Amino acid sequence: MRVLGIDPGLRHLGWGVIEVDGSRLRHVANGICDSEGTDLALRLLSLHDQLTRVFEAYAPDEAAIEKTFVNKDAVGTLKLGQARGVALLVPAQFGLSIGEYAPNQVKKTVVGVGHADKNQILHMVKMQLPGCQPVGPDAADALAIAICHAHQSGVQRMKVRA
Repeated sequence: MRVLGIDPGLRHLGWGVIEVDGSRLRHVANGICDSEGTDLALRLLSLHDQLTRVFEAYAPDEAAIEKTFVNKDAVGTLKLGQARGVALLVPAQFGLSIGEYAPNQVKKTVVGVGHADKNQILHMVKMQLPGCQPVGPDAADALAIAICHAHQSGVQRMKVRA
């Protein structure tokens, strides 16, 4: 099974693709979709186009995305929510199921504690995906989201078989 994790962001949307074979995980690719400019609609369109190309190139079977947390800045939270909408739309256009995970759940699954920092996440992503070199913190977070999904969906598959 191939899983594409998405760390939504309006300026930098991280993505990471892993292959899951039972309990084995393998890094496939990772990257960041960047949007620039001030026109919100064009930035969202740019993210949509870039993420669509990622889906076309790597043909994931499932997608996973981080849930939005409420920020102190309401305008920033709203913009993040719009970028997250694009990140939900693209996998839906490809007919994929989408796992959604709270930031603390991702951190607890990957690092073992729910309040891990970016360096801890990066370290554990590299440990769980040998040879992986995330292109930035957003890509590392996206890979962590994919890893979380692999673990959570594996647990769900085990429950279905039981």
